[in-house]
Amino acid sequence: MSPNALHHRRWLAGIALLAASGVAGLAVASDHQDTAEVELNPKQDLTDVYVFPGSQPGRIVLVMNTRAFLTPAETPGASFDPNLLYQFKIDNNGDAIEDKVVQVSFSGSGATQKVEVRGPVDLPTVTGTINTTLGSPSSTQVFAGPRDDSFFIDLEAAFCILPDRKPSGGALSAPCALPANPSPPFYFRPAGQAVNYVNGFNVLAIVVELPSSLIENGQPGKLGIWGTISR
Repeated sequence: MSPNALHHRRWLAGIALLAASGVAGLAVASDHQDTAEVELNPKQDLTDVYVFPGSQPGRIVLVMNTRAFLTPAETPGASFDPNLLYQFKIDNNGDAIEDKVVQVSFSGSGATQKVEVRGPVDLPTVTGTINTTLGSPSSTQVFAGPRDDSFFIDLEAAFCILPDRKPSGGALSAPCALPANPSPPFYFRPAGQAVNYVNGFNVLAIVVELPSSLIENGQPGKLGIWGTISR
């Protein structure tokens, strides 16, 4: 990749723990339209990465959400950017360097867009049309398409705390109007009055379920998992 290439990276503030019991540990991170570049090019926006146990013991689900603030009217024809490479990166030995990679790319556009999922090593490539369940329940299964944004955030309050992340236009670009409590940089609404600014919006989700043994380091243990979107 050239030094000028977009490389929008999301680290999980925590480590997903995949023990023999299949219980996942703490993993915390989210960001929506966090730079001016992704605000102007929303398909580049990586909003969340989720990791949780799969449909059967010994399986794991990786989820990457992109394209924040997709309205219901925009959703039916929404598709991924075929010029971008979406990647799940997995560290299975604790050195914060990827040991396994799952790559996802797209071709075409609109509701008939095609998705291709490659990796980890030695797994067959999964291909097919978005908005459908692809692959095998005993190997890799894939879904790529619109889903409700499950995140909750009061963006007005968030931009009061992080004013450099405000959008370049619209109501949320205005100066903070919330009272400081108890003192800057903390801003709060009264209890029970928080506003979920992503309510009613969708995202484009990439969901990959596969045997956890394919990304582990020989046995169940700690996995560090993050996502990247690259041009």
